[in-house]
Amino acid sequence: MSPQRAPRPRLPGLPSLERCAVMGAVNVTPDSFSDGGRWFDTTAAVKRGLDLVAEGADLVDVGGESTRPGATRVDEAEELRRVVPVVRGLAGEGVVVSVDTMRASVAEQAVAAGARLVNDVSGGRADPRMVAAVAAAGVPFVVMHWRGQSVDMNDRAVYADVVGEVLAELRRAVDAAVAGGIAPERVVVDPGLGFAKQAEHDLALVASLDRLRTELELPMLVAASRKRFLGRVLADDGRTPPPARERDAATAAVTALAAQSGAWAVRVHEVRASADAVRVVAAVRQAAAEAT
Repeated sequence: MSPQRAPRPRLPGLPSLERCAVMGAVNVTPDSFSDGGRWFDTTAAVKRGLDLVAEGADLVDVGGESTRPGATRVDEAEELRRVVPVVRGLAGEGVVVSVDTMRASVAEQAVAAGARLVNDVSGGRADPRMVAAVAAAGVPFVVMHWRGQSVDMNDRAVYADVVGEVLAELRRAVDAAVAGGIAPERVVVDPGLGFAKQAEHDLALVASLDRLRTELELPMLVAASRKRFLGRVLADDGRTPPPARERDAATAAVTALAAQSGAWAVRVHEVRASADAVRVVAAVRQAAAEAT
């Protein structure tokens, strides 16, 4: 099935859209690679989430732990302190909230505070309680391709066939999540751009998004926003890669590619350009369908 004719995925408990969804990221951290410290205060983080919705975000992903390459883990109590009040504040305003965490305790308390999706970059592997906690909560779960913690993940970026290996490793992670009690219709996959990947690996995965989606047969989240591989692309004439905040146009380009490939959602730091991009792709797909 071509991406133009692929049915839109439906996830229980989340809004159904006839286009790729846009997930706006709110990093409640002092050290995120793209915007560390800007939304560290609860009030500022809630306002940021509301601003992202006003700019076109369909849901807001709240995280309290940086997963940039080389980052060390924050302790559980601090992650809870950062995340739960922001989730509660946004959910109280009617925002569809996702929680970005690798800890079952944070997922549980965030869902209790109103989160409707758990986005775990480890796909349930960092915390042995995570899969059972999400299964009990009955919310959708993002299973990302992951080879280990941020502190040394660059050392794990070794592939003979990155697309084939990511597919195989994601299948195993999905199987483990389903075996642990998460309903298959609640599983989302994420190829893990930038996680244990070099720029050439990320680009190969972006080029194969349609293959990833069709072979895994699950809704797909694509999180390319401001990542290093985009900086490398923009510096291909030998220039210094632009800083993260100057990669938003490049991010929107990947958003358009992901939407055309049938992705369920994209995760971005700046929403407006990506919100425009998914709407243009949806309009073009509709025109193509009407022309056949």
